[in-house]
Amino acid sequence: MATLLRPPTAQATAVLRHRLASTPSVLLVSQKRWASTEAPSDLKQPPAAGAQGPAKLPWAQYFKIRKSKRNWEVATTIPSSILGFAGGITYFGSLEGTGMIFGVDPMFVYTAASIGCMGLGWLFGPFIGGSFWRLSHRKSLAMIEERDLEFYRHIVKNRVDPSRQSPVNPVPDYYAGEKVGSLKQYRQWLRDQARFRRKATLPEE
Repeated sequence: MATLLRPPTAQATAVLRHRLASTPSVLLVSQKRWASTEAPSDLKQPPAAGAQGPAKLPWAQYFKIRKSKRNWEVATTIPSSILGFAGGITYFGSLEGTGMIFGVDPMFVYTAASIGCMGLGWLFGPFIGGSFWRLSHRKSLAMIEERDLEFYRHIVKNRVDPSRQSPVNPVPDYYAGEKVGSLKQYRQWLRDQARFRRKATLPEE
């Protein structure tokens, strides 16, 4: 009984400490296992927004924007033409016609000049409307211009050769592609081009 209750010797204590130090604890093992199972989940995360490709404008929305741009241009063309004509009438009407101008009565010359001012207003109207439109769409202007380039490449690629027309197969409207305002119109334009090519390649009956 006295032998069992005898305290351990220094040598036995040193051996026990060495075994405990060389054996990894359960807590450390569990931490390592937890880390090993959590690491692969980082690879499954979606890439950052900056790593994705640049966003593109949907075609349906692009055609709506094209239509709105044309509306802006038309809306400013009418008042600019009226202002040009009114300005020409006001200016040339204030002049005193003292003699013939190139052998023509001054009234006719001033009237023609006023009409010319109206024509200048008609030419500058789309430019003014387009400028206002660009200001209102400046945030998405880069995407719109990208779609413009892509759309016109499609038009040039699919447009028919007008030299192949004949009396029985007239060429479709050559500039109809630039006037397209919706996906439906674009598909119809493609069908017209395909119909012309088909008739041009088939032998005449």
